[in-house]
Amino acid sequence: MEDSYISQLQKSKMVNFGKRLMADQMPEWERYYINYKLMKKRVKQYVQQSQQGGNDKRQVLKEFSRVLDDQIEKIVLFLLEEQGILASRIQALGEKRIAILEQPELSQISELREAYRAIGQDLLKLLKFLDTNATGIRKILKKFDKRMGYTFTNYYVTTRSNHPYSQLQQVFKQVGIGAVVGALSRNLTDVQDQQGSYMSIYDDPSIVLKDPVIDLINASVDKLTHSTNFLQFLGKRALIIPDDIPSAEEDHVDDERYHFISLLLNLANTFLYMVNTYIIVPTADDYSLSLGAAATVCGVIIGSMAVAQVFSSVYFSAWSNRSYYKPLLFSSVMLLIGNTLYALAYDFNSLVVLLFGRLLCGLGSARAVNRRYISDCVPFKTRMKASAGFVSASALGMACGPALAGLLQMKFKLYAITINQNTLPGWVMAFAWLVYMLWLWFSFKEPSQVVEGNHQNLNAGGNESAELESGLRQSLLSSSKENQDEDEEKECDDSEEALKVPANSIGSAYRLLTPSVKVQLLIYFMLKYAMEILLSESSLVTTLYFGWTTSAVAIFLAILGLTVLPVNAVVGSYITNMFEDRQILFGSEIMVLVGVILSFRVTASYSAVQYVSSALITFVAAEVLEGVNLSLLSRIMSSRLARGTFNGGLLSTEAGTLARVVADATITLAGYLREDLLLNITLLPSLLICIASIAATCLTYNTLY
Repeated sequence: MEDSYISQLQKSKMVNFGKRLMADQMPEWERYYINYKLMKKRVKQYVQQSQQGGNDKRQVLKEFSRVLDDQIEKIVLFLLEEQGILASRIQALGEKRIAILEQPELSQISELREAYRAIGQDLLKLLKFLDTNATGIRKILKKFDKRMGYTFTNYYVTTRSNHPYSQLQQVFKQVGIGAVVGALSRNLTDVQDQQGSYMSIYDDPSIVLKDPVIDLINASVDKLTHSTNFLQFLGKRALIIPDDIPSAEEDHVDDERYHFISLLLNLANTFLYMVNTYIIVPTADDYSLSLGAAATVCGVIIGSMAVAQVFSSVYFSAWSNRSYYKPLLFSSVMLLIGNTLYALAYDFNSLVVLLFGRLLCGLGSARAVNRRYISDCVPFKTRMKASAGFVSASALGMACGPALAGLLQMKFKLYAITINQNTLPGWVMAFAWLVYMLWLWFSFKEPSQVVEGNHQNLNAGGNESAELESGLRQSLLSSSKENQDEDEEKECDDSEEALKVPANSIGSAYRLLTPSVKVQLLIYFMLKYAMEILLSESSLVTTLYFGWTTSAVAIFLAILGLTVLPVNAVVGSYITNMFEDRQILFGSEIMVLVGVILSFRVTASYSAVQYVSSALITFVAAEVLEGVNLSLLSRIMSSRLARGTFNGGLLSTEAGTLARVVADATITLAGYLREDLLLNITLLPSLLICIASIAATCLTYNTLY
């Protein structure tokens, strides 16, 4: 009954994109916006004609392309006209600026600064105009493909975006605005009194003008062009899908939920879990041999944690709807017990105990909770930094795990318990989780809205029942004509996007996955598979072919892990601003393919140089690919997957975890063949999946626009 009421309340607040477009329009520019209603009517006409056996595909594409061209041209020409007006105003103020700075007076400088800021405010209006129209174009392309079953977006973007006179590029990759922003920044800097001198922004590139208007303009331009920096790039890798900028009231609510130590505990959980995952990699093959199993059983030992994580991700994500503290506490207990069993398996001489311990560790994977806490409880202004912290904690844990294993090279008896390189990782991690659990017990603060959320919903429902009743009554009293108009406006996909109702099941989440999103999840599966094969079999391969010690393997894996942050710094700060995400995505896939091909053993002699260099190419390319892949996913995935149990983060985690499970199983199965074939057998699936992902990327390339 309560769910039914909330559902009715949500439906009463639906606002589709067409209405939102009308509400956001500036009245004086009304006729220059995309005519979204007209475009929807055209799509509806084409659908009806198609059902009646009317126009053929070519005719429809030609007609709709012409209509869309006219709409885009209208937007672009108005945009250029307004840019010209802003440029003229800046030029006029420039003459005043020269005269004022020759004989500076404080009041005149202040007036001049405000005049420049007024231009900045008008530029913000123009950027909002551009953003609204860009969204409208994307939505109408998506609607056409969905309703008609054509890949119109692929055809239209290919023919329009790559043309030398592309007007589509003017909408999505506006360059002229950058010149206007540059002129505003330079002139505003010139009128700032910096200890009696007036510095140009070109004198020192590190000088950044701190002005609220310029900050807002830069944020708007970044949103349009998808410009990024290291922090933003790392943040997107957490796949915490950004909502619209919240209101002051909403952000105040976030501040009330936010507790820094609790955030720190979530990041510590992420770090320790990644250390726990990779600390056994250098010694897993030796441990399995000591228990009487084949060395390749290390694949099962490493992968058993991932098997359990497939299930734990779902229940932890659901649990975090009600609490954050309890799942984190449960996670700590599972990992404490699991690591203790992993260490005791040596003295029990039991592979079953060892695997059971690793399964319990996987059941303690609370990454879904860590991600949800950042998404739901960290204020908007801090969320990007927290997301970057989440990714950094994962990367550092991945590097520290093998490095720590390399340091645990000792052997002695403590009463009846054996302490050696195989058992020490378990004991060290058990102690770490015990300390973490005590810290969690005394320091974590449960967000109040999680505890009181249900009561608040009921109270809110009581307060708004009259409003809902009034709304329903008004709807019943509406004329049939008005109802018909409302039905035409409320398109399903627009309503869902505007309402942002979270997916409530795997089925509903799957239905929100467009072909582009499915391809990105395939790419994520591929890169995680390639990385897991590389990392999990590294001890086996290097021991078999090169006779490396455990310490040498640990150093090699630690070096690979330490490349994560520098590589992302270069990609996030420079590469993503030089090339489109889809270009980097495609190039990275090619490099992963090159790395995998170079890893194959094709001659009798297989050198460590070949292995290390090919592994470095594969790992670095996969890291770059993961960053841009998740960045694209966060942008093209439905906003309904931003929150709730079955969110985008959960789906990507499941795809990556399944890849790890399959990769580790492949290593163990390959152990039943000849040892000298181990490397090539495990690399073959990586090669095939990589080729499949490249082909899928080519098919959906233009939908990533």
